[in-house]
Amino acid sequence: MKPRILIIDDEPGICQVLTFALNSRYEVSVSTEAGQGMALLDSEPADLVLLDLQLGTTDGIAVLKALKEKMPDMPVIMMTAYGSIRSSVEAMKNGAYTYLTKPLDIEELQIFIQNALKLRTLNEQVTYLSGELRSLSGVGYGGIVGMNREMKRIYALLDRLKDISTSVIITGESGCGKELVARAIHYMGCRRDQKFVALNCSAIPESLMEEEMFGHKKGAFTGAVGTRRGKLDEANHGTLFLDEIGDMPPSLQQKLLRVLQEREFSPLGGNEVHKVDLRVVAATNKNLREMVQNGSFRNDLFYRLNVMEIHIPPLRERKDDIPQLCDHFLNLYNKEKGGAVRRIPVDVMQSLMEYNYPGNIRELANILEYAMVVSDGNTISPADLPPAVTSGRQHAAQPGGKGLDTALTRMTLAELERAAVFACWNAHKGRQKAMADSLGLSERGLRNKLYRYNLLPREPKAKLERAKTE
Repeated sequence: MKPRILIIDDEPGICQVLTFALNSRYEVSVSTEAGQGMALLDSEPADLVLLDLQLGTTDGIAVLKALKEKMPDMPVIMMTAYGSIRSSVEAMKNGAYTYLTKPLDIEELQIFIQNALKLRTLNEQVTYLSGELRSLSGVGYGGIVGMNREMKRIYALLDRLKDISTSVIITGESGCGKELVARAIHYMGCRRDQKFVALNCSAIPESLMEEEMFGHKKGAFTGAVGTRRGKLDEANHGTLFLDEIGDMPPSLQQKLLRVLQEREFSPLGGNEVHKVDLRVVAATNKNLREMVQNGSFRNDLFYRLNVMEIHIPPLRERKDDIPQLCDHFLNLYNKEKGGAVRRIPVDVMQSLMEYNYPGNIRELANILEYAMVVSDGNTISPADLPPAVTSGRQHAAQPGGKGLDTALTRMTLAELERAAVFACWNAHKGRQKAMADSLGLSERGLRNKLYRYNLLPREPKAKLERAKTE
């Protein structure tokens, strides 16, 4: 899609000349009044503004200030027939990208426009990536928390997939972290410098889904007062994540298939062809193979998407990751909410380990957030847990209950040891003597395990050598 430029100048002749000079490379809108120009920015978002310094009786600097207050990242090139050092300094102080005097040199103007648009794109990427990368601070892979045996297998698979553009379907129950895995594929791979764009196929009405994906041209339908980019354009060169792909309407499935095959599309109401280079990652909590068999999902789209399938296990099948996940969410909520909850006692951790989490990791996060709000100290007590969790523990204690015993049978001895060390670390707030007594270890043996699980930084080799000789 061509970048859009808005020209605000009270001389119709100037608007006409600039439109003729620029419309081969840009979509151009014009306004001869400041108020009308500001209104146009609401209905037809622009990528750059060419603004006259004097708009009749309206001061262009005042318009510049209003525009930058409303859209701080909008590049604005000021134009005037009455150039002066004072006015140019005033324009630059108030956020203008540059200041040009009339008559304009069109070649020079083209260069300034290109450079301003490049700078805006870079600033947007820096802002976007900075925000996204702040969340990638997990223990496992690309922000995913957990070192369960099955999760390690998934990390190895992600490492092989990250730098190729193979389509991927991620399956698993709701709340198990499918979008986090999709983000890890993107941000750990070769497209990490481009956008990750998510589209939830179950959250958008069918009547709006096509517009959301493909965008539209001005006048494409009643109410289309401006041009709008769709998710395909936004994700170009990056990754398009189609969440809950099983809920995509059949009519749109066919159109998506064509995009995947031809790597091109046209926005609603437009004839121009937009070429796209993107990776598609889809996710679902439904059985797509059954949907293909009963005709509710296209088999050709399924096989186009399902080059590689990654299944995320539910939390009840990776309970040895619960201590790590608890640490992660405690740290997160303490930072976000200014909390001071640092400790999960053994009896509380046991309740959390015994609960079966029908809502998976999302439910665990909600449980901990609830407990931190209810808690009046730096420790979560059993009374701070939601009733569903504590009643779940009582059920698990009964013969045949599917609680902690079920989790233990799925864990190796090494995984059991790791879970015990993490639980003890939380219970005793890292106090090594109390931990050693609780676990039946010498303090030296405990330190070795703390090093192994990265709960203590390893001592520098030189310091260890000195300690041996003292």
